[in-house]
Amino acid sequence: MYELFSTFKKIKSILFLSLILALSLFSAYYLRESIIIGALLIYFAIAVSISSDIGGYVFGKVFKWKKLTKISPNKTISGVFGSYFCSFICLVVFNELSHPVLVSDLTEIPEVLLTIIFSTIAQAGDLVISYLKRLEKIKDTGKILPGHGGIFDRIDGLMFVVILASFLHYLNI
Repeated sequence: MYELFSTFKKIKSILFLSLILALSLFSAYYLRESIIIGALLIYFAIAVSISSDIGGYVFGKVFKWKKLTKISPNKTISGVFGSYFCSFICLVVFNELSHPVLVSDLTEIPEVLLTIIFSTIAQAGDLVISYLKRLEKIKDTGKILPGHGGIFDRIDGLMFVVILASFLHYLNI
């Protein structure tokens, strides 16, 4: 909240981001209450969001393909592919690490689709925050993590993914 109020000035941006942040925290709390599946789902959501972010950054820097959008000039199409690639690697690793806990194999079709959806939502969340930053004419959302764009830049996609994960868990999907 410190970064939110010290960086953003437009009331609509502050209200929207406060709502998303609060919903994501409540969603994480809700998922935590379900001992096995909810906990695994939140760990998986975090792992896919981080993998997607890292994959997008690395592939975007290494392959330097076409720009994705004017909203965020550093986002590239190769970064999108990298986000998905690293998310799938995350799925395989997560499947191996959680195999004794789960009865089903996480590399089945529903889990692959979930990985695609989580990675897409993480990338979209990143673009939403980038769009709000462009409206405010700011580059970084804070000074707590210098060189990383602030804490909000680390959790921008994750906030949206955790909300979706809790909603899917609530619907028993």
